[in-house]
Amino acid sequence: MIDRRLLKNLNYQLLLIMFILCFYGLLVISSASQGIGIDDSFYYVRKQIIGISIGLVAMIAVLCIDYINYYRWSWYLYACNLIFLGLVLFIGSEGGGAYRWINLKVFDFQPSELSKLIIIITLAALLMDYEEKPKSISSVLIFFSHVLIPMILIFLQPDLGTALVFIAIFFGMLYFAGLTWKHLLPVVCAGLAFLPLLWTRLLPYQKMRLVVFFNPELDPLGYGYQLKQSMIAIGSGGVTGKGIYQGTQAGLQFLPEPYTDFIFSVLGEELGFLGAVVLLLLYFFLIYHILKIGSYSKDTFGAYICVGVAVMLVFQILVNIGMTLSIMPVTGIPLPFMSYGGNAMLVNMLSIGIVLNIGMRRHKIQF
Repeated sequence: MIDRRLLKNLNYQLLLIMFILCFYGLLVISSASQGIGIDDSFYYVRKQIIGISIGLVAMIAVLCIDYINYYRWSWYLYACNLIFLGLVLFIGSEGGGAYRWINLKVFDFQPSELSKLIIIITLAALLMDYEEKPKSISSVLIFFSHVLIPMILIFLQPDLGTALVFIAIFFGMLYFAGLTWKHLLPVVCAGLAFLPLLWTRLLPYQKMRLVVFFNPELDPLGYGYQLKQSMIAIGSGGVTGKGIYQGTQAGLQFLPEPYTDFIFSVLGEELGFLGAVVLLLLYFFLIYHILKIGSYSKDTFGAYICVGVAVMLVFQILVNIGMTLSIMPVTGIPLPFMSYGGNAMLVNMLSIGIVLNIGMRRHKIQF
């Protein structure tokens, strides 16, 4: 159980913002799933509520454990992460041409989602271990290798979107740790050198997504269809939107995946510019409170984790909203706390739980 004396340090504003975002997501999901041709129009809403409930239980469990224990368990977490990611390649369930899930009978477990949080924790622990050592290219390569191994396993699933999240986490956390672009430049150059090889390893649909991003008119009824319908939805929303449950792009099934990847398009059509601004403000205050907690963490381990969580969420927000506006390629990255998906919701709530944990334990218990 959580010591009551710690609860006075709990950041209730961050907790409230998270719940508002979850409720906002449920509202838009309920509208986005109305016209998708299933008998139970609130099926996905109920599933999302279950996901939020499980996430809340997991968050409470995380709050009960002093976060410094995650530093002690970091290598066990890293090993378990690699095992689960490796298992996906052998016993993973297929969906949409990818093998990303392990069927646990009760639910489909997606290790790549949990892997993002594990990498944040273990990279923070590794940065702590090297904190007193001089910053050098060799230490950067150790950090990069730490991230690269699970990133390759995720890329093989294939899951390019999550692999890109790892890159963002890596650069964000190392930059915060004090490594300058001079230290990171060799990693950037190595990444650019491997781009031709990376292109050859992409599946045809992944290549087409990138090609269509640069030229949406190349395949307007195929790979470019999602982008065109998304921009029509957002553009038709205007300032105030058509009203909740009044959208036509999702309601008439013009917009594919309206309750997952393209939920921002539904929000833009039905709640308009003002609804989008409200969402962005909620995200702004969410990130602000995460970084605020990191700024008064009692150790750099907690600060590194907060920065990693903030970078992870910001990157996913920018890429998801960017792809609906056709300023980013379609990658399948969900919109945090908004898109339907139990695994993503669980990991997002666990991440907020660990951040709250760091804030709660910023001081010793005072009697």
